[in-house]
Formats: sequence, structure tokens, C-alpha cells
Amino acid sequence: LCSFLGLLYQEYRDKSTREEIETRRLQDSQTDPEETSPSEETPSEAEPTSTIENKTPPQINLLRNSNSRFNLWQDLPEVQSSGVLSILQPDEIKLQEAMFELVTSEASYYKSLNLLVSHFMENERLKKILHQSEAHILFSNVLDVMAVSERFLLDLEQRVEENIVISDVCDIVYQHTVNHFSVYITYVSNQTYQERAYKQLLQDKPAFREVITQLELDPKCKGLSFSSFLILPFQRITRLKLLVQNILKKVEEKSDRESTALDAHKELETVVKACNEGVRKMSRTEQMISIQKKLEFKIKSVPIISHSRWLLKQGELQQMNGPKTSRTLRTKKLFREIYLFLFNDLLVICRQIPGDKYQVFDSAPRGLLRVEELEDQGQSLANVFILRLLENADDREASYMLKASSQSEMKRWMISLAPNRRTKFVSFTSRLVDCPQIQCVHPYVAQQPDELSLELADVLNILDKTDDGWIFGERLHDQERGWFPSSMGEEILNPKIRAQNLKECFRVHKSDDSQRRKLGSRNRQ
Repeated sequence: LCSFLGLLYQEYRDKSTREEIETRRLQDSQTDPEETSPSEETPSEAEPTSTIENKTPPQINLLRNSNSRFNLWQDLPEVQSSGVLSILQPDEIKLQEAMFELVTSEASYYKSLNLLVSHFMENERLKKILHQSEAHILFSNVLDVMAVSERFLLDLEQRVEENIVISDVCDIVYQHTVNHFSVYITYVSNQTYQERAYKQLLQDKPAFREVITQLELDPKCKGLSFSSFLILPFQRITRLKLLVQNILKKVEEKSDRESTALDAHKELETVVKACNEGVRKMSRTEQMISIQKKLEFKIKSVPIISHSRWLLKQGELQQMNGPKTSRTLRTKKLFREIYLFLFNDLLVICRQIPGDKYQVFDSAPRGLLRVEELEDQGQSLANVFILRLLENADDREASYMLKASSQSEMKRWMISLAPNRRTKFVSFTSRLVDCPQIQCVHPYVAQQPDELSLELADVLNILDKTDDGWIFGERLHDQERGWFPSSMGEEILNPKIRAQNLKECFRVHKSDDSQRRKLGSRNRQ
């Protein structure tokens, strides 16, 4: 099945997102976004394809000839010869392309999954090296995921074969998401253990390392790594949501197709959130246990481990000695080190002691924290802010004057400690002024809990920025917030494009406005 497909999903996805970036650059440089031609406005993730000859399901026959170079629905010979292109409105052609893209990308994804199973998982040498439990952690329920993709693709292809003008695909997406896509949650939740097992096997078993390297060098892998195949399901379920969003932006308002697309999007969003939660839960529990072991309480002990608690930020800051009135630059020990652990509901203030331990001397609920930036008073007081605990461990108010190592570090602490504090730019969730926007041109993997991982072509509102190269942003498609280096993106300068991005975003999330607001407030936490 799908043996004649040209591109693996990893190549396909990369090509698609880079086209999306170039399209947005082109639009951004134009004075009037309305001038953009249909092909420019609709970057396609479409796979090389050919005329569909065999009409008999369940044979997967889409995109059979890899020598053909049909990237778009409108380039299919059957579509070209039918005359429909002269009848359909330009908006309907764009919608056809968006639906066709969802189908062709699923075919490419299925091909890559098939390779993961047939080339890696079922390799006889690898089977002999791996213990059954190791193989299970490494490959998880990938066979279930592949079976779900196959069934989904068959239904999509059958729909495409019914008529050259595709009626809808979101009804099929909805049915499969509700009934079958829970396998993705199982697979993605195992990701933390999967990554750890893979690193351990590479380290402990030279024979495993040798076989994997040989398999990766096979021409059919096209230079792609084994780990890029393992992460496919998580990438696909996230991408599928974006492809449905793309359809949703193009369907006529208040139509049946809009209603179906909204339903499909809502179900996919539920699955993606459950996947994210699954990954976080695994790593958070281990992290909390590790922190608990390092803390020694000088004050009344606070139980750290809780199912509803996780770490938001930790790190060292300089605390100014003495009351505010006794500021003097003559003392050498103007500041002393303190260490903060900030959780989603609690702040713990410590001093580091020998043996990689931390002695806790104060704490406060996160909701009772206030921060205030200190006006610049010379180099020694640069990047200084005041942290107020409205009710500390002794049930009284306390203030700390804290100095960060840089402007970005100070802002990151202030936003984490008091998330509802107003940022430099207004968030789009408030539906107020035109907000600066940026599109991601380099992928970024978050290094700290308050950072945001970015995928190519992500569009974000800029909520705050620092002079030393960091941006605090809110991604439009899921309202996730976090910090990332400004070098990862390019600012969108055309106000019409920014307005269009916001309009599309509101439309995608209009089915549950209250849920969007709730989501926004939760991500600020």
C-alpha cells in the first residue's frame, strides 16, 4: 500500500511549511494582500500525484506514479479535462486544494509509518538485539496508529474517488477522531520513556547502534533519522488540526461545511491537548519527586508533590541586603544569592546549601504575589525588581528586592511570578489593538519551562520583547504562550496580513468563545 508514493512525510511536511513561510513573506511585502493570486495564497502540502485509474476501494491508489509532478488538485488531469475549473469560483478552488492537501498528506504520512514498521520495527537483526519490553517501549502502539491511519486514508480516498469535486472531508475527520484517534494519546504519552529508552540503548548496546545506523543509511530512508520516524504520530496529529483550520478558513460562513469543520477541529483539539497533557504528566511527576528530595525546610514544611502542581520556573537571583532605605554602593555584599522554585500555585524561596540541596526560608501562594519594576538607577541597580508576598510563610506581607542577570531574565521572572500583569503589547484575546506579529522561520525547542517550542510557519502575537533578543509570544492556532529567541522569527509588517491572521483565528475558535477565554487564562498561569 502506498508503495509508489514519492515523498516521505518528513520531507513533505518540511516542503509544505517552507512554502507557507515564502507565501507569507510575499504577502507581507505587498501593499494590498487582496492582490495575491490563488496559487500563492494556498501553499500546498500536496504530494506528486497522477490520474486515479482504479476506482475500486479499498485499494489505496492515490498518488500512484511518483514520476508525475502534480502538486495541486487543479493540476490533476481528470480535473483539467473535466472543465470544472472554468465553472467553480476561485474560493471553491482554494477550498478543494485545502481538502486535497489533507488527503495527500495522510497518504505520505502512512507511507512513512509503514517504513517505520517494515524497515525498523520488523527488522530481524533488531528483533534479536532488543528484549521484548525494550521493543515495546521503543515502538509503543505504532501498529495501532498505522492501522488507524490506513482506515482513515481509505475513507478519504473513497470520498475523493466519488467525485472529482470533493464534497467534504471534515465529516470523515470528525468520525475518525471521535472513534479511533485515542491511539495517538497512548503513543504520544509514552514519548518521555521512548526517548529515554532510545538514548539508553544507543549507549548500552553497540550492536543496536550499529544496526540503526545501517538502517538509516538505506536509500529508502532518504537520509532521515530513526528518531524522525518515531516522532511522526505527534507531528501528524498536530498538523491535522492545522489542515482542518486551513479548510475552516476557506469554507463559506454559516454553511454545513463550516459546521462540520468546526466539529472536527474541536475534536482534534481535544486529542492534541490530551497528547500534550500525557507528555507533560510523565515528566512533571518525576521532576516534582526530584525537587522534593532537594528541599530542606527552615520554616514549617510544605508538601511539594501534588497531582495538580508543576514547575514553571526555577533559578538563582540576587537579593538586595537590608531595607530599601539603606541602599549603599559602598558595601561589597550589596546582594546575596537566593534560589526560587516557582510552581503553578506556589513560590518557594531558598538558599543553596552544600550537597545540591536548598534550604527553604519563605513561601507564598502564587496568587498572592505582586511584582514591580524598579526604575533604572544606574548599573548596580539595573534589572532589579521588587517581589511582594502579600501573605508569606509567617502569614504576613514581605518584600524582596531582586536582581536578575539580564533584562530578559528579569522580564521572564516578572511575567512568571505575576502572569496577569500587563505586558508591553496587548494580547489578541482581548480583541483590542493591532498587535505585533511574528512568523517562525527556524524551529525552536524549549529549554526552560517558561519557553515555547516553535514549529516552522507558526504565527504568534508578540506580547513582550527584550533588548537582549527574547520575545514573549502567544501562538495564534492554540493560544500557547512562552518565551523564545527573536532570531527564530521574522516580524509580519503588513497590518492587513496581521488583521487577516487575527480574523481567521477568531473564526476558527468562534465555536466555543468561552472555552478560548478559559484556555487563554490557563496558559497565562
